[in-house]
Amino acid sequence: MKGKRMLCALLLTALLLPGCGRQSGPVVNVYNWGEYIDESVLDDFEAETGIHVNYSTFASNEMLYSSIKSGGSSYDVIIPSDYMIARMIREDLLMELDYSQIPNMANLDAQYLHREFDPEQRYSVPYMWGTTGIIYNTTMVDKAPESWMDLFTTELRGQVLIFDNPRDCIGLALKALGYSFNTTNEEEIREATELLIGQKQAGIVQAYVMDQIFDKMINNEAAIGTYYAGDYLSMVEENPDLAFCMPEEGANLFIDAMCVPKSCENYENALAFINFMCRDDIVLRNCEEVGYSTPSATALAQMDPEMKEDPVAYPSPEVLAKCETFGGLPDDTLSFYDREWIRVCLAKVKPHFG
Repeated sequence: MKGKRMLCALLLTALLLPGCGRQSGPVVNVYNWGEYIDESVLDDFEAETGIHVNYSTFASNEMLYSSIKSGGSSYDVIIPSDYMIARMIREDLLMELDYSQIPNMANLDAQYLHREFDPEQRYSVPYMWGTTGIIYNTTMVDKAPESWMDLFTTELRGQVLIFDNPRDCIGLALKALGYSFNTTNEEEIREATELLIGQKQAGIVQAYVMDQIFDKMINNEAAIGTYYAGDYLSMVEENPDLAFCMPEEGANLFIDAMCVPKSCENYENALAFINFMCRDDIVLRNCEEVGYSTPSATALAQMDPEMKEDPVAYPSPEVLAKCETFGGLPDDTLSFYDREWIRVCLAKVKPHFG
């Protein structure tokens, strides 16, 4: 069970940013999602290798991208999602990996390699995979959600939490309307934006959140939230009233992977860290801690049956067949997403009288 929440992640970010300490000797600067590692494995890596880990966190792919694109920070290992990896490859922000120094890559299931975001498998090593969905409090809703559209028609005013990033947020609205996550049709994207704006103006949305959803759902501060299945498995350990819904339209199936940005200053140490994170015992500890699904075939074979048979962490082939992966989008579509996201963020709740 996780014992650290957003505050700890923020403190770690503030204290351990690359270049902020006086650490002498070999280091590796790692930038990862919040709530996405068993932090004790960092101590083990340091003890085994003598390489000190400067570990900090981000809340969204867009935050990670901005940090790397600006050049203001030097990270050695980053863990973006599939669609962001595709963008960073296209913009020449990632280094090719020397897989001869990552022998534990052989543990990975081939189905997670040579995917659309890195077809030649030159820049990434899969870390975790999972799906998105709807988390809801069974004591606070009269009827369990079944569809993404339920988030827009609910009468639960001020009780709904929505993803605080454009791809996930606009994406769920696209799915509710029957469109693809990867549409480049501006009319479809605009229609999804209008759906989100109407939801916000109606007072349905309590907040747009990322890691803040942990405390809100665990402490019964919201009835429904959209988030990642792996994080639901952590939340439900602390609040058994929570349940998970894979919407009938399907959801996002994502792969997050370890990459090395071109701003890396400790390439050999980065490869050593990536290799360590692919070792079976480390993979199993990580999965148990964070609730996400492993791309490692050898680790999965050793996993406790209760974990690997959990339908939320490892959905059936029939469920996965309805899911869709975010693909890399053209620059003009990404720019349109950004403009539409600003419209969502600036929308105001309309007053209701009577």
